[in-house]
Amino acid sequence: MKLYMKKYILILVLILSGSAVFAQQLPHFSQYYLNDFLINPAVAGARDYFEGKSSHRYQWEGITDAPRTYTLSVNGPMKNEKMGLGGYLFTDMVGPTRRTGFNLAYSYHVRLNETLKLSFGLSAGLLQFMIDGSKVTLRDEGDVILTNGVQKVLVPDAGFGTYLYHEKYYVGFSAPQLLNSRVKFFNEGDNPNGTLPAHFFLTGGYKFDITDDFMLEPSFFVKYISPAPVMYDGSLRIMYKQKVWLAGTYRHRDAVAVSVGYLIYDYFTVAYAYDFTTTNLKNYNNGSHELMIGIRFHKNEQKTTSAPSIN
Repeated sequence: MKLYMKKYILILVLILSGSAVFAQQLPHFSQYYLNDFLINPAVAGARDYFEGKSSHRYQWEGITDAPRTYTLSVNGPMKNEKMGLGGYLFTDMVGPTRRTGFNLAYSYHVRLNETLKLSFGLSAGLLQFMIDGSKVTLRDEGDVILTNGVQKVLVPDAGFGTYLYHEKYYVGFSAPQLLNSRVKFFNEGDNPNGTLPAHFFLTGGYKFDITDDFMLEPSFFVKYISPAPVMYDGSLRIMYKQKVWLAGTYRHRDAVAVSVGYLIYDYFTVAYAYDFTTTNLKNYNNGSHELMIGIRFHKNEQKTTSAPSIN
């Protein structure tokens, strides 16, 4: 039965290591426009306040051991406006597997003119991959590949990003997982292992004033991981007094999402999204739920150019 278990482990490694077969490996959220720091380290310090945010995603509700994702992030500008700092934690859980990551980010901001800035960011951290053998039912109880308990692997991670921003619009490019680290659960040549491929992200958005109270914001998120095809998200958000919003998102070959959110007292943010699956999985799940909460603090009143506030 070892051959059977090797095939099973190969599937798990592919899922964990971000094989092109399974497309995007890093955490993804329908409300990506609410925390673009998770996508691009150059965003750190682009706004005139520090912000902390936590997101919780419950994917494919109704399917046993379906993916669960949790993130916690903080970022903001330094006093001189030229530098930004930030960091985030995330955990992905799928059945007997878990992926946990920790990253720190540094950014440098260059003024191009009175209303436009360009920033460059670097991120570095660690990724841990885990398989809990005690949660896997084996056909052959004598197979020791997974019966030894929890298998863990720790690998380094690093990324780069650049971000062009104005108070009304932004465009960003980022490339996480540039190290192509190996995920080795077993001895070389004995069992399957995986490599973490580099990801390439392109984001952008623009805020249109419809009236004094209403604003319309289209945004996009393009993702590429070789040799998989290009994937993309497109969103449209309508905001009232920059405090209440309703949004719709289309994720290519995956889902359609509806989101609502509210900024409370200019300091606290609460947002919720529900995904309607558009793939064949729609017959086996009740959609996906996503909750984001955030807080702003230490606003820099002297910062003269800020990226669009995303609440």
